Amino acid sequence: MNEKDISPKTNKNTPPPAQKKRYYKKKSPAENSQDSSAPDITKKGRKPKETKHTPVKIIPLGGLNEIGKNMTVFECSNDMFILDCGLAFPDADMPGVDIVIPDFTYVERNADKIRGIVITHGHEDHIGGLAYLLKKINVPVYATRLTIGLIEGKLSEQGLLGKVSLNVVEPKKTIRMGCMAVEFIKVNHSIPDSVGMAIHTPAGVIVHTGDFKVDYSPIDGKIIDLARFGELGNKGVLALMADSTNAERPGYTHSERTVGESFDRLFKKGEGKRIIIATFSSNIHRVQQIINCAQRYGRKVAIFGRSMVNVINTAIELGYLKVPEGILIDIEMMSNYNNEQIVLITTGSQGEPMSALTRMAMNDHRKVVITPMDFIIISATPIPGNEKFVTRVVNELMKSGAEVVYEAMYEVHVSGHACQEELKLMLALTKPKFFIPVHGEYKHLKKHGDLALQMGIPENNVIIAEIGNVIETDGLSMKIVSQVPSGRILVDGLGVGDVGSIVLRDRKHLAQDGLIIIVIGIERSTNEVVAGPDIISRGFVYVRESEELIIQAKNLLSTTLAHCSYSELREWNTLKGKMRDALSDYIYQKTKRSPMILPIIMET
Repeated sequence: MNEKDISPKTNKNTPPPAQKKRYYKKKSPAENSQDSSAPDITKKGRKPKETKHTPVKIIPLGGLNEIGKNMTVFECSNDMFILDCGLAFPDADMPGVDIVIPDFTYVERNADKIRGIVITHGHEDHIGGLAYLLKKINVPVYATRLTIGLIEGKLSEQGLLGKVSLNVVEPKKTIRMGCMAVEFIKVNHSIPDSVGMAIHTPAGVIVHTGDFKVDYSPIDGKIIDLARFGELGNKGVLALMADSTNAERPGYTHSERTVGESFDRLFKKGEGKRIIIATFSSNIHRVQQIINCAQRYGRKVAIFGRSMVNVINTAIELGYLKVPEGILIDIEMMSNYNNEQIVLITTGSQGEPMSALTRMAMNDHRKVVITPMDFIIISATPIPGNEKFVTRVVNELMKSGAEVVYEAMYEVHVSGHACQEELKLMLALTKPKFFIPVHGEYKHLKKHGDLALQMGIPENNVIIAEIGNVIETDGLSMKIVSQVPSGRILVDGLGVGDVGSIVLRDRKHLAQDGLIIIVIGIERSTNEVVAGPDIISRGFVYVRESEELIIQAKNLLSTTLAHCSYSELREWNTLKGKMRDALSDYIYQKTKRSPMILPIIMET
């Protein structure tokens, strides 16, 4: 009920009565979760002493000091939920590794507390690790419609479809996660149906932007919900966790529509030629603009690349991609059309070795041969570390006579991430008490932290964390209090986690210096060497051109064996060590190389 003054009237000769209690309308739990961080005024013009609330823990298990494998755990009392579960692609120092996923140890230990998984959008660095996690813990997944569609494809590949509860959540809707609630908020990104999250906790509201940018003219007409971010800021935001990918870039990120305008100009320039466009498979808005241009210029569209085909089929089925009747043709039908009637949309914008565009460039594609009648557009910016791969593909395409257009030449790509002015806008709207930059390498997190300082957030309230840190807040303070198991799990084929540091070390050793195998045969009963030593070399030297080196190495090993005692010949581990040490010293002295040496003793 409304506040009333219920004290009786008094005169100056009457002592004042005891102060009566004032009564207020009690808020519902939902209202408390919406604005629990806002100060409550109990007396006119005076704020009460702030009180501590139930502690909330934020535990990033990926996405900090790295690009990819984004994953964060939120914990309060006996409830936990996970935000995103992505993958990263292997570095150059991970030979043979297919993908990298977060370490799930902490989540597995607390499986009974997990209330669900919420996903911000459908990119691999946010959903790529999900199937591996769901094999270990089966909990409900909540995401927008397109994201769920892409997740279904992932689970189908792993045999999990139908075994996991997948729930579609529209923006502006809220789902309960135990004592916490997660509100989905529309944002713009390079894939449709992207959302940020407002996490309502007993300690206050924590806003997580997900990957975002501010696009006032998006292709689908759905603008980021800045009003809701501002409303949350007015009520009081305890902490903001914001995308840092473009924190080094000044200004604003351009609208996706600028790429469509560039495509229109380039389609005119490529008149009379076959047009091939390489882009990210998940950039559905860009594919839509390519299809629109193809229709305007009377061209048919063919799709190359498994991931591209899967995403486009899902987008068409769910209505996120509008394709006029008769525009899309099967790959097998291309021969029925002239070059000037065809547009190919393909994967390989990052120069991936097995991608369709790379195979075309290397003249290794079964369906497409690059000729001077090809006009090729690479509609993407190389991810850091991929520049050499992209350059190699561009060079090979040009050697075949094709004209190649890439990002540095025309506006054929715009980022899906916010630049500095948009990041400042998000800080200004949400007005957070604490700030945690996420999604980026250390330099991105640090630069984003500097922007927060410029916006008036105290230095002590900016937390640049690392994966595995436990960030705890009670609504008054926020600090890193402990560490949980974290890191990376390497996936190689069907093996998950069976490739560790020792295996990687051996692979790098083999790749850099090669392998020498020593083979000898020993008669077990008499303890005599009856065969060898023979030497097999792989990746070290070409034996036929280094016969003298190999002969001298055999002689050295024969001498070593001759000087072994009876007991040493019986103890094979000792014998292998003596042969390995003797040959290693000799090879290094002669070649300054250190190949891996593998002795094999065969019992006869």
